[in-house]
Amino acid sequence: MAEKEYVIDCDSQILGRLASHAAKLLLQGNKVALVNAEKAAISGHVSDIVANYKQRLEFVDKANPEHSPYWSRRPDLLVKRVVRGMLPWKKAKGREAFKRLRVYVGTPSELGKEKQAKEQLKNKRESYESSMTVGELSEKLGYKVN
Repeated sequence: MAEKEYVIDCDSQILGRLASHAAKLLLQGNKVALVNAEKAAISGHVSDIVANYKQRLEFVDKANPEHSPYWSRRPDLLVKRVVRGMLPWKKAKGREAFKRLRVYVGTPSELGKEKQAKEQLKNKRESYESSMTVGELSEKLGYKVN
């Protein structure tokens, strides 16, 4: 199977749909790079979104706190974790697919536009009444940009 490299621009894309599309490409054996991760959108009311992610951050296993799930506040790692949730993580093919994923804040210079296939998804943030970006969510969770 010929391995392709995909560059997906997350700007104004809905995070869940973006993550499922990236997971499908990864499981097919392709390399995927997500750029502008901080601009991906999460649909819903802002207070509900922040409350859900704060609850995930505070979850601790009483028996062994070190084995609790980890959710980062950084936008690129948060998007990467959402994509990981779409993969069969407990199987070898899911872990191998996850290694082919790269997520970037902004657009790095090493990803030349001429040699990469750009993917555009149909669903945009403008079609939803209330939403927030991953960057805004990260700031509300306590992430500070240098």
